[in-house]
Amino acid sequence: MIDRLSETIDPVEITVLSGFLGSGKTTLIRTLLERPDLERTAVIINEFGEIGLDHELIESSEEDLVELSTGCICCVMRGDLQEAIERLMVRQQTGKVFDRIILETTGLADPGPILHSLIYNEYLKSLVRLDRVVITVDALSGLKSIENFKECPQQIALADIILITKADIDSTNVDDLRRELRRINPEAFIYKSNFGMTEVDLFSLNGQQIEKVSENGIDEHSHHHTHSDLHSVSFRRKQPIKAVTLTLFLETLAQVLGQNLVRLKGIVYLEESLKTPAVIHGVQHVFHPMSWMADWSGEEPETRLVLIGRKFSLDWVEAVLETIEEEVAQTMS
Repeated sequence: MIDRLSETIDPVEITVLSGFLGSGKTTLIRTLLERPDLERTAVIINEFGEIGLDHELIESSEEDLVELSTGCICCVMRGDLQEAIERLMVRQQTGKVFDRIILETTGLADPGPILHSLIYNEYLKSLVRLDRVVITVDALSGLKSIENFKECPQQIALADIILITKADIDSTNVDDLRRELRRINPEAFIYKSNFGMTEVDLFSLNGQQIEKVSENGIDEHSHHHTHSDLHSVSFRRKQPIKAVTLTLFLETLAQVLGQNLVRLKGIVYLEESLKTPAVIHGVQHVFHPMSWMADWSGEEPETRLVLIGRKFSLDWVEAVLETIEEEVAQTMS
């Protein structure tokens, strides 16, 4: 039934919501579930009891599936992501239409494997399309979590949007925390969130805004170190790059760095496509299929890449690219 369904509908957008233990994911989810404007939304959570849904919000309930009076559907994931998504899609087939899924991951988990499944599992790709990754970070204990738990900076490195929570309780650490977040992930959008209410609507940023590398987050030839063993390097390049050079460059990074390459994201100025920027993503040394932006939106064309991971330097990354360019030039001469 699901196979037939996947052939007849467009994939539903899915947002992954992660964050370290106690960082405010539960409060954020509860707030989202109560919003009438998210009535066409399904939410996959770890446990109903953690959310503490008000009884007056519950319209109908099954064992692992609750429909709320706001229109949201809340589904518990019992360990298998594909099964949870399938159950939601069956519900959609029977008439409960939704156009967005929010997927909560456990606070102790590295969301990387889930992102891999959403990006590379062909069956899941026929059902859902990864839209963005949102991470919550506690203003009170975020710096200590980054220092002491490897999962925390790993989550931050994979984020498109980072929400600093509990800033209303104690704002003394917010500036330091924001700088640390920027060092780990210089491209992410960073906002404050109090009691589940955010400075910006999480879903108001369109896909092209998410795809673009944040101008504020990149310094030319910058190299940021963090208290964790994760660091980021970023660079800009005005000279266009051949497509074959880019392919060999990404393959080399994946082969040499392996798990030490946590994330790569950026836009590329390709010789073969001067007017349309190529968008590239990599999660834990595996790269998404390339996508394209419509144009440069009035900006000067240039390659802008951010790499987040361990045991590599900006000089090394640039040397790899230059070596490959020389080899390609010799081959084509």
